[in-house]
Amino acid sequence: MSLAVLFCRARSGIDAPLVSVEVHLANGLPGLSIVGLPELAVRESKDRVRGALLNSRFEFPARRTTINLAPADLPKEGARFDLAIALGILAASGQIPKLALSGYEFIGELALSGELRPVAGALPVALAAKQAGRTLVLPLANAAEAALVKGVRIHAAETLLEICDHLISGRDMPVYRHQAPPAPPLTMPDLADVRGQANAKRALEVAAAGAHSLLMIGSPGSGKSMLAGRLPGLLPSMTDQEALESAAVLSISNRGFRTGDWRKRPFRSPHHSISGVALVGGGGTPRPGEISLAHNGILFLDELPEFDRRALEMLREPLESGEITISRACRQAEFPANFQLISAMNPCPCGYLGDATRNRCHCSADQIQRYRNRLSGPLLDRIDLHVEVPAVASSELAGAAPDGQRTSAQIRQGVERCRMLQLQRAGCLNSQLSGDRLVSVCHLPAGAAQLLSAAMDRLGLSARAYHRILRVARTIADLEQSRDIGIPHLSEAIGYRRLDRRS
Repeated sequence: MSLAVLFCRARSGIDAPLVSVEVHLANGLPGLSIVGLPELAVRESKDRVRGALLNSRFEFPARRTTINLAPADLPKEGARFDLAIALGILAASGQIPKLALSGYEFIGELALSGELRPVAGALPVALAAKQAGRTLVLPLANAAEAALVKGVRIHAAETLLEICDHLISGRDMPVYRHQAPPAPPLTMPDLADVRGQANAKRALEVAAAGAHSLLMIGSPGSGKSMLAGRLPGLLPSMTDQEALESAAVLSISNRGFRTGDWRKRPFRSPHHSISGVALVGGGGTPRPGEISLAHNGILFLDELPEFDRRALEMLREPLESGEITISRACRQAEFPANFQLISAMNPCPCGYLGDATRNRCHCSADQIQRYRNRLSGPLLDRIDLHVEVPAVASSELAGAAPDGQRTSAQIRQGVERCRMLQLQRAGCLNSQLSGDRLVSVCHLPAGAAQLLSAAMDRLGLSARAYHRILRVARTIADLEQSRDIGIPHLSEAIGYRRLDRRS
C-alpha cells in the first residue's frame, strides 16, 4: 500500500501539538494536494519539496499524491512541515523504508537544493518530543536550542540526504546531548552607583525580595529609570525550569532564542507608543507580546500615563493570573506572563510638582487630576508599591559616594535568602500568596491588625490593597528574618500605598 505516516509538530501558542503527516500515492493524473487546514506557506511546500527531492537525486513520483495533516481542525502554518512531507513522499514511493520512520519526529524547512533551514519554536518541539518518548530530527541550526531540554534524543542534519542516508543505511547521525550554555556573567549596573534615593532603594530591595510590582513617582532626572535598570542585578539567577520557560517564549517569538540569552532574566522596556496587541500579544496568528517576553523577568514601563489607557487596562488580568489567553474566531492561544511590573511616572504634566530644587510647578489642580486619571484605580490597586523619588540635591551628586552603601551583590544575597525562605514555607513567593496560604503565612498580631484596620478606614483602601499590604509586610519581615509581622513591618508596607490615599 502506497501510504506512509510520520510525525511532526505544529505551533499553538507556546505548545507544540502533534501532527500526523499522512502521504498517500494513488493512480491518476500526476498532482499533489495538501489537506488539513494548511495556510499559504504550508501549501507552497509542495514546490519546495519537489525541488529538494529532485536536486537530492531522488525521484518525484508521477502519481496522484495526497498529503493529510491531521488533526484536520488544527491550523498549520509555516515551513516546518517540509521535511516530514518530503520523507513521507519518499517512504510512500518506496525510496526509503517505512519502518525506519517509526520512533522519530521530523521538523525543518527545505531549500530547493535539499539543505535544511532552521524553524522557529524548536524548544517547545523538543519538550513535546521528550514527553512523547520519540527522537527528534531537525536542522543543525536548531540543534543547540533544542539540546537545552534535558533527556531528549536529538539528531541534527544539514541536508535531506544526510537524513535519508541514516534511514536507509543506518549510518549514525550526530547526536546532540543536553548541554546548557554557561550563565552569563553578572555585569549589570550597580545600585551603589545611584546617589541618594534611600527610600527608593529600600523599595527596590523589597520588590526584588518578594517579586512585587512597583511604581516610582518623581520629577524628570530624579533617577527612576536608573533605579529600574539596576533591579535585574538584585534578582537571583534563574532556575533551570524558569530558564526553559523563558527560552520557550523567545523561541516562538519573531526575535527567536539565542544561546547567549540562556539564564538571563528578561528586561523588557517598550516605548509608550506600543499598541495593546504588541503589549499583551495577539494578531491573526497569536504571537507573544511584551508581557510574555518578560516572563520570569521584568517589564519596565517608563512614563506610565503616556501609554494608551486601553493597552494598560489589558495588564490587569495578567498581573493577577500570570498568564494571558488570546482568543480569536478560529483559535485560542495561551502564553505565560509571570512578569514583575516596574513603572515610573511624573507627579504632574510638567513633572515638577513638589520639586523645590528646580522650577516651580505651574500645573493647575485640574491638569494634575486629569494627568493622574490616565491611570485607572483598578490598575493602581494591583501595583504593590507606590514610591516617591524626589530630586537629588546637588550636594549629594558631587564628590565620592558615601561610605556604607550596599552594592547590588550584597543586596542580592539577602534577596536570595529571603526568596528561599518563602519557597520553603509556602512553595511560592510572597507576591503569589492567596487564599488559605495568605491567611496562614500573613497572620497579624492584635496590635498590627488594629493598625491595618485603622489605615483601611482612614485611607479608604480596597480589599485588594489590604491583601497586597499583607504580602509586602510579610516580605519586609522576611528580609529582617522575623517570624511574625510586626507593627514596623506593617507601617512600612502601608507607607508604600502612596496613590491610594484619599487626599
